[in-house]
Amino acid sequence: MLKNKVILIIGGSGLIGTKLVKAIYENGAIVIVGDKINNNDNNHEFFYLDITSEDDINKCILFIENKYSKLDAVVNLAYPRNKNHGNHFFDVSYTDFCENVNLHLGGYFLVLKLFSKYFLKQGYGNIISFSSIYGFLTPRFEIYQGTNMTVPVEYSASKSAIIHLTKYVAKYLKNKNIRVNCISPGGILDKQPEIFIEKYNKNCLNKGMLYTEDIVGTVLFLLSDNSKYINGQNIIIDDGFSL
Repeated sequence: MLKNKVILIIGGSGLIGTKLVKAIYENGAIVIVGDKINNNDNNHEFFYLDITSEDDINKCILFIENKYSKLDAVVNLAYPRNKNHGNHFFDVSYTDFCENVNLHLGGYFLVLKLFSKYFLKQGYGNIISFSSIYGFLTPRFEIYQGTNMTVPVEYSASKSAIIHLTKYVAKYLKNKNIRVNCISPGGILDKQPEIFIEKYNKNCLNKGMLYTEDIVGTVLFLLSDNSKYINGQNIIIDDGFSL
């Protein structure tokens, strides 16, 4: 499906990223992981990458261009945030809100801008960003009752902006042979409290919370030539939670 494609996975050492890297490699692609840590095996290149650093991104592009002479696609699922990220609404300071939006949304802006410029020069390209169901859906705070969890306000603000940024860039690059899409997953199992999982699953249609593997097929499809006319879209994977 992806034979001989060169694909960069930004945030490839994370919960979803490690599964994606494995699946993309197994489908024949050359995989480069861009991240601050390397949690994968040896079947890929690793490049230290902070998406809030224009210098890091440009160095990564130059590395790929010099070694492979092309880049077919970028998948960005990085999740930059500061140590105070995740506080409840009234506990979020203005400074932390601005910093976290700048890190997350600002980083996604840089990735879109700099890789779009490279793809313009190359003549083609494919960019996939990751948002969330809480980028377009108001939080269901009731399912968090009885836990210490919440939906961080800066997370919702950033993820909603990423969806619109995707559409903006896709339209801006009209007739340039560059596809720009977004994926919005629902909740992914990661040792959450049972009370939360039970409440969450009641809002779904079949399975409930997702495994990381449940995201992989959609990404492979968007990376393949089978999706060459899908552009400017936000694809939701949530087992109907948002209905």
